[in-house]
Amino acid sequence: MSSAPLPPGPPSPWWGLLHVRDMARDFLGFMAAQQRQYGDVVLLRVPRYLNILLFHPDHVRDALVHSHDALIRWERGAEVFAEAHGQSVLVVEGEAWKQRRKLMQPGFSPRRVEAFVPLMTSACEEALQAWPAQAAFELDFEAAMTALTMDVILRSLFSSRSGEESRAAAAAVHDISIEGQSEMFWPASLPDWLPWKGRKRRALRTLDGLIRGHVAARAGRQEGEDLLAMLMQLGLTGETLRDECMTTFLAGHETSATALTWWAWCMAAHPEAQERAQAELAPLQGRTPVLADMATLPWLTQTIKEALRLYPPAPALLSRRALETFEVGGYQVPRGALLLLAPGLIQRDARWFPEPEAFRPERFAPDAPEIPRGSWMPFGAGPRVCLGQHFAMTEITLVAAMLLQRFRLAPAPGAAPPRPTLNITLRPATPLRLSLARR
Repeated sequence: MSSAPLPPGPPSPWWGLLHVRDMARDFLGFMAAQQRQYGDVVLLRVPRYLNILLFHPDHVRDALVHSHDALIRWERGAEVFAEAHGQSVLVVEGEAWKQRRKLMQPGFSPRRVEAFVPLMTSACEEALQAWPAQAAFELDFEAAMTALTMDVILRSLFSSRSGEESRAAAAAVHDISIEGQSEMFWPASLPDWLPWKGRKRRALRTLDGLIRGHVAARAGRQEGEDLLAMLMQLGLTGETLRDECMTTFLAGHETSATALTWWAWCMAAHPEAQERAQAELAPLQGRTPVLADMATLPWLTQTIKEALRLYPPAPALLSRRALETFEVGGYQVPRGALLLLAPGLIQRDARWFPEPEAFRPERFAPDAPEIPRGSWMPFGAGPRVCLGQHFAMTEITLVAAMLLQRFRLAPAPGAAPPRPTLNITLRPATPLRLSLARR
């Protein structure tokens, strides 16, 4: 039993129900207010849980890395994800997770990702050719990036190209994200057969049909170089195969689309940074970039990292429950407590990032002051760090390069800056439209 004190925190009238209401309305805003008033470790009492909020990168690493074995994913969050993902590596715990993670890790290694680079650039080439032929035009950029990254993951996972089913899947992903975010703040989900849950039913049915259809089409055949073939060769079958395909599909396109959307806004809003990236691309003389070119594009990489700092795709979903009592930052984390971690706030902390609201890619230059470990973690941290982070960074960098080779990006005339909203991932509250001019 730890002798350390419990952290400070706000009073919890009405059993903490008002806190739950405020978190549901604006999770990141609520968390930021607690940090301002109570510091880096905050105690929050709500129904069912004693919550410990962590805001310091050292404390986050202590929890996610050094105390990893004493933590599990928040059960309610896992329940919500399991409705779409099933019992995939994203959801399972304990030995099941360790075995699944070890089994799947080679499929997302740098060497394996290299094989997918031609698929990524081919999908991007075809998408850009399908855009309007005018010298200048406006585009729903978020929708365009969702379509592109969905095409990439379908080619990588199933050797299939996107079509009408992909457009339906994109709408389903949007709907299920909104429903999932809402249900996180309820102790249990109401039955999906209720009349007002038709949107969720349709979304789940669409996504499940997409994945099962592709898996069924490959039944009994393990040939090929795509991720489905790899999963089958690893011995995955039945519901396990379906679940891992679903997680690969969902995680493999939505976060990349979100990252590219926010990166493009940063480029459009900072033309001087965009021009420097385009100058860096000039030696390619317009040819399609390959993996080896990424090492020659340090400024472009810095713009992507800075966009991920300001707008991490998953800014507030690193929740863990303590299986035993331990200490963080000199305070006690009691057994059963829920740890809430918000990368979206840590990455905007002025202690680690001076002028935190400013877009400054030079923060990530090789000769810049060292960024504290744990202060930049758009892909998470610890043993459960995102399995597909190398795939995502490779895809984002190649697509960004190909975009800037062809277009200048600018805000749409008269449009207000996009307002981030949290629905599992961080998306613009309204579709982001940009002006594109051919170079």
